[in-house]
Amino acid sequence: MVESPVAFVLGGGGVLGAVQVGMLRALFRAGYRPDVVIGTSIGAVNGALVAADPTEAVTDRLVRLWSSPEAAEVYGDSIARQVRRFAARTHLHSPLPLRRLLISELGEQSSFADLKVPFRCCAASIERAAEHWFDSGPLVDAVLASSSVPGLLPPMEIAGEHFVDGGIVNSIPIGEAVRVGAKVIFVLQVGRIERPLTVPRRPWEVAQVAFEIARRHRFARELAALPDDVRVHVLPTGGGESRDDQPWAYRDMAAAGRRISRAYTASRRYLAANVTPLPGGGQASSSPLSGGGLALPPPGGGDVSPASRGGN
Repeated sequence: MVESPVAFVLGGGGVLGAVQVGMLRALFRAGYRPDVVIGTSIGAVNGALVAADPTEAVTDRLVRLWSSPEAAEVYGDSIARQVRRFAARTHLHSPLPLRRLLISELGEQSSFADLKVPFRCCAASIERAAEHWFDSGPLVDAVLASSSVPGLLPPMEIAGEHFVDGGIVNSIPIGEAVRVGAKVIFVLQVGRIERPLTVPRRPWEVAQVAFEIARRHRFARELAALPDDVRVHVLPTGGGESRDDQPWAYRDMAAAGRRISRAYTASRRYLAANVTPLPGGGQASSSPLSGGGLALPPPGGGDVSPASRGGN
């Protein structure tokens, strides 16, 4: 039987985070329920809803949310309005649409204490230049802090301190799951780690590649440091369009349905090959992996095989 507790770790990635909905549906249908949910950036948005309702029903809610006008409105400002805002401030979009969306889904007065399972989300503190974890207090403000992408949304001020997107400091926070005692960790990543990096050819690709190196370096380091009694399963996305990494891709909500469907199919196949699903939400047996076992998706997604700790 799978060791407990089980953590769902939802990484950052903007609109690519739609794949996490497909992964969640695959996990719930295979019989998994999280004992703790950990999220960064868009993973904090999806993760907060999962922690509020850790059942398959939440995936229907997330499917509707990702295809809703409210979700499209988060980054829906016209180019002219973005330019005017950026000329006077430091960000392209107002945080109000995302706040309204979170309030409608979670409740204006919601707190971490209201959630069905423990939830933690990561943000980056400007003043302390440090990683910060929220696990108590007002929920909406914490999720906003975790998902305040620099340049797109303004920093979130909480108790006199300013926070920006947690992906800057910890995009796929498996180390935090280990720290709070998880023994089985399902990583719901958005697909970037599945793709080989290439030398940048365009100006905007320089920053993208640099950020990817930093993101992947920490992820690989935390995988290599896994304790022997912890199992990690990195769920595959099923692949994606090459334009996902273009500068304007963060505004493309129309592809959400395709991403959800592909990730569900790929993750179901992965779970069938690597764990034994049980009906009715019971625990499932894990396939034998080496100490600190790891299963990583190959470039392009699809079926994966168990690999030894620290593989990449």
